[in-house]
Amino acid sequence: MSETLYQTTVTAIGELVPTFIAEGMLVFFGENAPEELHSFCVLHKVEHQSGELMAGDVVLIDGNEFPVLAVGNVASENLMQLGHLNLKANGKHEAELPGDVCIAEQSLPEVLVGTKLVIRRN
Repeated sequence: MSETLYQTTVTAIGELVPTFIAEGMLVFFGENAPEELHSFCVLHKVEHQSGELMAGDVVLIDGNEFPVLAVGNVASENLMQLGHLNLKANGKHEAELPGDVCIAEQSLPEVLVGTKLVIRRN
């Protein structure tokens, strides 16, 4: 049985988000994000949060599954406290930056208002 660690719904998308997606990165932030971050962030409303992210967890974006390969040492705290998730599709098994969450090197899906982000542990 899988446990849901985090669940949220996208409420707004900054105009630079498609550029970041093309570079293999998605930056999520809670709706309370400072205005200067809105242009490159996916803003969302948190519905559920508990626990701590770790390698082996699975990120689901509208049902697309992305196994987590590495979690920076402040990434889990940033997510739970601020709704901040710096998701990088770089295939690295060690996070380069403390806030990074790394997944396999692959194309990221388009994110729209209403997109669901879920993080699960199997």
